Amino acid sequence: MMKMIEKPVISPNFTIEDIHKIREYNHMVTKDLSFEERRKYYSDGATEFEKIIVSERQKISKNT
Repeated sequence: MMKMIEKPVISPNFTIEDIHKIREYNHMVTKDLSFEERRKYYSDGATEFEKIIVSERQKISKNT
């Protein structure tokens, strides 16, 4: 079962510290998950990100 912990606040400049925060967050969320639960966690995140990319590309193509 995935633990609910507060998501890190990312700075507008996206620094190396932000990367450390994200990695720590992902570790804390997934450290007690089974292999299948971790696979689903990362797969779901990737799917959501792909949807964002498609949406942004469609916005760009409409403006050109």
